Amino acid sequence: MAESKREKFVRIAEARTNKTISMIKLLGNCANRSTYDYSKSDVKKIFSAIEEELKLAKSKFDAAEDGTSQFKL
Repeated sequence: MAESKREKFVRIAEARTNKTISMIKLLGNCANRSTYDYSKSDVKKIFSAIEEELKLAKSKFDAAEDGTSQFKL
């Protein structure tokens, strides 16, 4: 039996979400000051990049719900 679009979405979204969460947890391990040396600026750059990508990914879902991909303020 062929997999439905919903089933495919659930399977892939769950796997990718779990992988993303695992990677974020691994990134958190870098906070160990006895093992790593970093500045507040480094941390800011890391989380700014992650937040920007998260915002872009979320906007793709929002645009899909609106039926449009045009920019709006």
